[in-house]
Amino acid sequence: LAGMINAALNNPMAIYEMGPAAASLEFRVVNWMLEKIGWTPEPFPDTVDEDFDRSSHAAGVLVHGGSLANLTAMLAARARIAPQAWTQGTPKDLAIMVPKVSHYSNERAVAILGLGTNAIYPIDVDAWGVVQVESLEKTYAKLSADGKRCMAVIANASSTATGLHDPLVAMGEFCQQHGLWFHIDACHGATALLSQNSRHFLDGIELGDSVVWDAHKMMQVPVLCAAALFKNATDLMAAFHQDASYLAYGENREGYDSVQRAIECTKASLSLKIFLNLAFMGEKNLGAFVDDRYAMASKFYEILKTRPNFIAPYQPETNILCFRYQGADGKASDDLQQKIRFEMMKRKEFHITSTLINKIRYLRVTIMNKLTDEKILSEMLDAIEQLAVELE
Repeated sequence: LAGMINAALNNPMAIYEMGPAAASLEFRVVNWMLEKIGWTPEPFPDTVDEDFDRSSHAAGVLVHGGSLANLTAMLAARARIAPQAWTQGTPKDLAIMVPKVSHYSNERAVAILGLGTNAIYPIDVDAWGVVQVESLEKTYAKLSADGKRCMAVIANASSTATGLHDPLVAMGEFCQQHGLWFHIDACHGATALLSQNSRHFLDGIELGDSVVWDAHKMMQVPVLCAAALFKNATDLMAAFHQDASYLAYGENREGYDSVQRAIECTKASLSLKIFLNLAFMGEKNLGAFVDDRYAMASKFYEILKTRPNFIAPYQPETNILCFRYQGADGKASDDLQQKIRFEMMKRKEFHITSTLINKIRYLRVTIMNKLTDEKILSEMLDAIEQLAVELE
C-alpha cells in the first residue's frame, strides 16, 4: 500500500515544500526510532528558533538501505574528528576499528571516504565472530603507535553471518574512555528494541554515537528502508556542508528538510512503510514477531542437536543460525556443503545460504517467514541428508 501511494503521488520529499506530508511523517517516524534506542529526539523545526542548540538532542534520516546508512554514519564520524575534510579532503591519518567479521558495507564506506581499506584496523573476535573485549585496547594501541587517529569503532548487533551480538556495553564504555566515535551496525538486530524477550541483546545500544536500523528486515516493511540514527543531532548536521539556493532557503524555510542530512536528494517516502506497518501491526505485535522468530531459531538449534549427521556450533541469539552437514563420520567436506546448497536451490524446495566461519563452510538459515515451523525445518534436514547421500 505504501509503495502504491508513493508511486501514485511520485513526490520527492527531501524538501518539505515538495512533499510536506512525507517529510513530516519521516521526522515523526525517525523520532520514534530514536526514542526506542533511549535518546531524546530533537523537536520539530517549526517549534524552535534557528539557533536552537541541538547538541543535547538526537536526530536521524531514512535512506535506501543499510549500505547508505553506514556510509552516512561514517561521514558524520569523519566530520567530528576532521571538520575540514569536506573542503580539504579526508586526512590520511584517520583509521577505523572494525571487527574481523563485519558487513562488507563498512569496508566499502571506508573506501568511498578515500581512506583506503588499509585504514581498517581489525578487532580480534572469538571462534564465532564476536568481538573480544580485551582486544580493543591492543588494537587501539597499535593504531596509535602507527600515528593514526581513530575515526570510529564499529560493533555488530547482530552479525550478518551468525546473528550473534558484539558486547555493546563494554565497547561503548571503551569508546567513552578514549573519546572515540562508537558506531553500531544494528541493521538486522535493532527491531529487537520492540521485543520483551530479546531486548537484552541490545543492552548498551544507547551508548552508540550512531546506530543503523533496517526496517526492511525484522520490521517486515518492503525494501528498501533503513535509518541512520545519531545521538547528537549536530553530528548529523555536520556531515554535509553544501548550499543549494534552489532548494534550501535558510531561515525562510518551512517544516523539516532531510536534504541537508542525507546523501540522497530525490528520495521516496520511506517513512510511510514504517508508519503503516506500525498502524497495522502495532509495536507489541512487531516485538512478538521478533521473539517468535528468534525462538524458532532456538528450536531449530535443539532439533539439530538430535540429528547426529549435523552440527550447530553455537546457541543462536537471533533468527539466524549456521549449521553443517557432517555425516556419520563427521568428515563431510566444505565442497559438499556447497553442492548441497546449490542442488537444493535447483530443486526449489528450500532456500538456504552459506558462510565461512573460521575458514570452514557452514550452511545458514535466516528464519523470517511466520509460517516456517519445526516441521518445515525438520523436512529441510531430511532433504539435506538425502542430497548428501546422492552427492557423496
